[in-house]
Amino acid sequence: MDALTLFGLVSASAMLITYALEERSHWFVLGFAGSCALGSAYAFLQGAWPFGIVEAVFTVVALRRWNARRRGISLAE
Repeated sequence: MDALTLFGLVSASAMLITYALEERSHWFVLGFAGSCALGSAYAFLQGAWPFGIVEAVFTVVALRRWNARRRGISLAE
């Protein structure tokens, strides 16, 4: 396993774990946003730019969700 593949494995695993724990704390939402950013970087480094763009969008969405949860605002309203 090369370093790029290991980086992708770690970022995808972090996404899964932080997504599963999001209801426990707004910090896990921030962790999810960070792991999405890592996933985006991995995709661009690998050459899968469409996936990189989608992960970048997920990063922005998760950051907005983190900010709303941190401030106690529901985005569903």
